[in-house]
Amino acid sequence: MRFAIGVLVLVCLGLGACTKSPFYNKYPRTPYERYQMLRGTDAPRTEYDSYGNPRPALRARLTPPDRQ
Repeated sequence: MRFAIGVLVLVCLGLGACTKSPFYNKYPRTPYERYQMLRGTDAPRTEYDSYGNPRPALRARLTPPDRQ
């Protein structure tokens, strides 16, 4: 009985991880991000590394706007 419950729990956890992200990449997440997008001062969401793989552009997004 414990084995069956354990397998059921693992299956439920595995299925829960296969859902889509609640955020869409084409829409801004915050009002401030929308403000920047409308004024053309927004930072790119992704950048490509030296191998051509897309990665989050954390440095560009976390840098204060007056230092860009």
